[in-house]
Amino acid sequence: MTYTINRMISDAGIDDVDARARKALADHGFGVLTEIDVKMTMKRKLDVEMPDYRILGACNPKMAYQAIGIEPRVGAMLPCNVVLREVEGGVEVSAIDPVASMQAIENAQLTAVAGDVRDLLAKAVEAI
Repeated sequence: MTYTINRMISDAGIDDVDARARKALADHGFGVLTEIDVKMTMKRKLDVEMPDYRILGACNPKMAYQAIGIEPRVGAMLPCNVVLREVEGGVEVSAIDPVASMQAIENAQLTAVAGDVRDLLAKAVEAI
């Protein structure tokens, strides 16, 4: 089983893909709670250069509420991270597959919610 939902975008730069990702996520019920500019952080902390790499912490409040109600400590595995990274030929978008990430928790109800979240994330990634 793969652990991410991936898409390569070759017709846009990272800033455009970032804006498109935020809109697609919002259109599918997600908000971006956190954002990490990994490139900037690595330059500042380690003085190293790397291609653009951003992590957007996306959350669908309705689904998060359901998951927390089923398994209160599941918050340790939230939000759903979406990675935007500059690669040869464009920008790769990789969203966590919630079903894969929730395999550590043996709970059929949680697995069902994770499946619903995966479907929404896949639609959002496709819409970018």
